Amino acid sequence: MSFATVHQDITTMQVDAIVNAANTRLRMGGGVCGAIFHAAGAEKLQRACDRLSPIVTGQAIATTGFDLPAHYVIHTAGPIWHGGDHGEERLLRACYRNSLKLADKLHCTSIAFPLISSGIYGYPKDAALDVAEDEIQSYLDETPSTDINVYLVLFG
Repeated sequence: MSFATVHQDITTMQVDAIVNAANTRLRMGGGVCGAIFHAAGAEKLQRACDRLSPIVTGQAIATTGFDLPAHYVIHTAGPIWHGGDHGEERLLRACYRNSLKLADKLHCTSIAFPLISSGIYGYPKDAALDVAEDEIQSYLDETPSTDINVYLVLFG
């Protein structure tokens, strides 16, 4: 198992699963979500998401990757930033933790995350990065039986 931060396009990564920073309705959005939908085949991915929608903030569900190099897309709904006093950190940690648990359940050996909630949801990028790095590393430390390579993908 390993953990690395990389700068590249998450939609082109050769991994078992990529994580979509989704909304709770699992509708195609902008930013990384829109890029994932377009690369996967928007209509196919939307039909799969419609069968699983809605989800709650912090939850993670999986669909096939369709036209992506990844086998799966793990969709997790990140928190909207409201100043930091409304449970945002706890919910953001749940996004990473639940996505990793699901990847393990799906027997993934590699997963790529975007920086969840740091775009239009307004989570401060430095704080979002701290949470992501800490929660991913904590999961790997607490789950020595996992054999997964984790990538935190920063774009731009």
